[in-house]
Amino acid sequence: MTSGAAVVRPPEQYGRWRIWCLVAAAAVAVLTLVPPLSSTAAHWEYGAALQFSLLAIALPALVAVGAPWHLLRLTRHGSPDGPPRIVDRLAERRRRHRELPWSLAFIAADLCVVVAWRAPGAVASVAHHGWMVPLEGACLLLFGLGLWLELVESPPLAPRSGYLRRAVLSAFAMWAFWILAYVVGLSNHDFFRNFHHVAGGLSAAADQQIASAVVWFVAALAFVPLIFWNALMWLKTDDDPDTELLALARAERRRGMPPAAGGRGGPAPAP
Repeated sequence: MTSGAAVVRPPEQYGRWRIWCLVAAAAVAVLTLVPPLSSTAAHWEYGAALQFSLLAIALPALVAVGAPWHLLRLTRHGSPDGPPRIVDRLAERRRRHRELPWSLAFIAADLCVVVAWRAPGAVASVAHHGWMVPLEGACLLLFGLGLWLELVESPPLAPRSGYLRRAVLSAFAMWAFWILAYVVGLSNHDFFRNFHHVAGGLSAAADQQIASAVVWFVAALAFVPLIFWNALMWLKTDDDPDTELLALARAERRRGMPPAAGGRGGPAPAP
């Protein structure tokens, strides 16, 4: 009874907690589009790094955890007898295809988009053309959701992986952002040539180091708690039973045997 009470949240508190995540996501989106951050990002590398980190990491994470699908009428939340909607069908497909390559494909797609928007040419274009910031944000949000839906619960969408695999995938994604920060921070020349520094102000080297620290810190703030939480839950719980049942069902189909009740193999008892 105690362990069950620790896992199950009251519906009211659970919904309120996710709503606050969506409010925070809206605040992050507005923060990246208006001054002072938008003007700072156009003139200083650390401002551009903060804007990028919020759009690439914080915004998709908050939207995924906030699970706005029923608010957008994309799921049959509140009407279980109604026809399944797009997110309900997506959730069902994710339950049927829980193999690791699917998770790796979505994570790799997001990281490729992240690297593309952090390339010098893309950073210069965003700094010179403010209208590209919403485009960057929409692109990073779309592909970022692909990453975060593999790592966190977003009802009715559930991650394909168990706790241990989620911890490993979270660490992999975090290290990808850290490597991106290290490449910029350890560069011996101005990595982004569009930022101009004047004597007596913040030097180019210092600006570059602060920008790398910003990306590093935001990635750590988002992924480190997730890594430890999934590792802790893996130590406290058994392996994911759904994964075992699906594996047993696939093995039985390969042997040409109908899956027995409860997911157990073996011939059915005689009548």
